[in-house]
Amino acid sequence: MSLLKRAAPEPTPRKEDDVLLGLDIGTEYVKAVIARQSKTGLEIIGVGRAHQGPNNMYSGAIADIPAVTRVCEKALAQAEEMAGVTCKRVTVGIAGELVKGNTSNVHYRRKNGNKPLSEQEMDLIIQRVQDQFGEQARSEVALETNNPEVEVRLINSAIVSLSIDGYKISNPIGFKGSDVAIQFYTAFAPLVHISAIEKVCAELNLELLAVAVEPFAVCRACLGDDLDSTLSSVVMDIGGGTTDIAIVDDGGVEGTKMFGIGGRSFTHQIAEALGVDFDTAEAIKIDPASGDLNEGGLEKMEGAILNNLEVWISGVQLALEEFDLMEVLPNKILLCGGGAGLIPLQELLATADWYVDLPFARRPVVHLVDSSDLPGVVNRSPAELDHSFVTAVGLLRVALDTLAGAPEEGGIKARLSKVLSN
Repeated sequence: MSLLKRAAPEPTPRKEDDVLLGLDIGTEYVKAVIARQSKTGLEIIGVGRAHQGPNNMYSGAIADIPAVTRVCEKALAQAEEMAGVTCKRVTVGIAGELVKGNTSNVHYRRKNGNKPLSEQEMDLIIQRVQDQFGEQARSEVALETNNPEVEVRLINSAIVSLSIDGYKISNPIGFKGSDVAIQFYTAFAPLVHISAIEKVCAELNLELLAVAVEPFAVCRACLGDDLDSTLSSVVMDIGGGTTDIAIVDDGGVEGTKMFGIGGRSFTHQIAEALGVDFDTAEAIKIDPASGDLNEGGLEKMEGAILNNLEVWISGVQLALEEFDLMEVLPNKILLCGGGAGLIPLQELLATADWYVDLPFARRPVVHLVDSSDLPGVVNRSPAELDHSFVTAVGLLRVALDTLAGAPEEGGIKARLSKVLSN
């Protein structure tokens, strides 16, 4: 029997069946957002946040299950108390350098092009594609971890575009033709990381609806319910331990990339430069006036941030170079995550020439996202949902996708534009 029991706040929240929980287990904070489903989307009714210990996470993944469970319990208790309800159904985000999300072009030659394509045949095609990319992801993770026996699991997959014999279509069912071309997004993660998330949810007595790649979830938050959206942007989710980048092109998720530099690396640099502890450095990073620094101290702090920004922007450039299927990158950058609030980082993206060797048509425009920018989301809670909560709200959107994803509830294009597998 678990030793961890969720302490019921006073008064005891009532149980409701139409509420959902988005749980963003970050390196620096765990963020819990409870929402009620509405006709227009999501109504946020409860928000909680709890600080992680220094060794709870490693490169965006859970490193200490009992410790992370306790932090999640705190964040969840805050959200439930604010909402006045208990919540069982949860979607959890996953991040880290070993999460592999890629978009590839796949061509499938049908044996009988005169026969209308059925949903069963399309499902078979998709299964073959997922198996192929799963083996590719497993090989990549095995190489990076030096573990040939590593297991991976499919997290998210979505069709970006479809064509038959060169004719672009939105729903392939019933079409005749020989050559099926699919631009397909898939994301895989090591089984050990997913198992850790499942264990945390089991300890908290939560029903895990889905595990979602966090930049994919952010994209879903920005797209909302509009399957015909023409949104095109570079989405950057800057957390404590990682920076997660996704590309949305004409409403489709082109791919996700991640690298292991986030807000904590800036804090460590400041702590080293000023000779202070981590918590003090974090406070100074957020508000330089809190450190009562003299001119020399301010110069050291600014130098530490700039040095780390040089390394960080190199990671951004390398990640964007890997989106080699795109001839031109979207010229809009959407920032979210706790680390995105760093003003020098925003200024670097908006004013420096870091983008000139990348396939941008012109200088990208930078926008810091908060909940008011997300379609179909209404904040009914007393809490402010700033840029650091966008990922958690995106996880709620993935939860809606998962609940609505049964084949009989829509065409295959609509279904596959959402979350397919968890």
